[in-house]
Amino acid sequence: MVIGNQCSLLITDYRPPITEKRGKSMSTATPTTKPAAAKPKKSRWKSQSAQEARLAWILILPTVLIVFGLVIFPAIFSIWISFHRVGLDNLNDVFHAPFVGFKNYQSVINDFAFKPGPLPPGWAEANLLEKVWLLLTKWSWGAALTSIIYSFVSTAWTVFLGLVAALLLNRPFRGRGLTRTTFLFAYIAPIVGVAFVWRWILDPRPSGVLNDVLLNLGVIDTPMAYLATRGLALFLVIMFTGWRYFPFVMLMALARLQAIDSTLYEAAEVDGANTWQQFRNVTLPELRYVLGALFLLRLIWTFNKFDDIFLLTGGGFGTKVLPILTVEFSFKLRDFGKGAATGMILLVILALFLLVYVGTVMRNTEET
Repeated sequence: MVIGNQCSLLITDYRPPITEKRGKSMSTATPTTKPAAAKPKKSRWKSQSAQEARLAWILILPTVLIVFGLVIFPAIFSIWISFHRVGLDNLNDVFHAPFVGFKNYQSVINDFAFKPGPLPPGWAEANLLEKVWLLLTKWSWGAALTSIIYSFVSTAWTVFLGLVAALLLNRPFRGRGLTRTTFLFAYIAPIVGVAFVWRWILDPRPSGVLNDVLLNLGVIDTPMAYLATRGLALFLVIMFTGWRYFPFVMLMALARLQAIDSTLYEAAEVDGANTWQQFRNVTLPELRYVLGALFLLRLIWTFNKFDDIFLLTGGGFGTKVLPILTVEFSFKLRDFGKGAATGMILLVILALFLLVYVGTVMRNTEET
């Protein structure tokens, strides 16, 4: 039995000898790792992000060239001209014009833009109200002060008219669409057409519409030259500006009014607020930022406005503003250096106001 068990163990433990052929097959079966092939480097311009960047530059290049040619270069060139004496005699060789430093600015500031006229006759004997009337109707303020008064007063008048019209059109009534279209006529009509309609109404001859009406009513005895009377001419120009541009304010304010949540008014009514209290505590706070932005935009546009005043009065009779003065220097007197200097003065005044205005608005926004 012992011998039998040992034989069975020998049989089970038997392993065949590994031949050379098997060894070769084992050796050939051993896997060999090949070196990884180097990945081809992608070119910078062939990558997706680079292609997108190049496409973006290609798309915005025309806009950049147009802005540079129509805005940036003329602005830089105007600054350069303002420090040189440029006229018709050297316009063909403008880059060799003589350098005059700040003489153009000094001449404009001391003689034209900021220099007021002499006090009107009868100033010493007049009382306070008469002095105010003389200042408004007889005194020459200078182009800079006239520009500031005209811009601020007409902008405030425009925003006020636009707000009133928006509040009116925000309420449902029969013919609201027709009324809105009628209001828009003043804004969409050509400036030349509406300006000459106003000149026809204010014509100094007896055939003028306003003179004809007032003469027939017995209000005046002789025809009046409304646009040729100092003080009155500026007042009428301000009225014209407000009438022409209030539809823009009306549309923006009306859009914001229609977006106000009606539950705010319902809650105010529950608290017993009347119409004025609802307007002061609900409507005005909701319109504050819109009206502020509209005032800023209208002020910028009005401060640079030339055509309204030029078509109505030509810049005479106390209505000469800085844009009118710029045109007179450049195209009437052919003194392009002083014209450019006047434009730079206008830009500085407007920039100073914008800094103060934006700072005030940002401070109020942070407080609220």
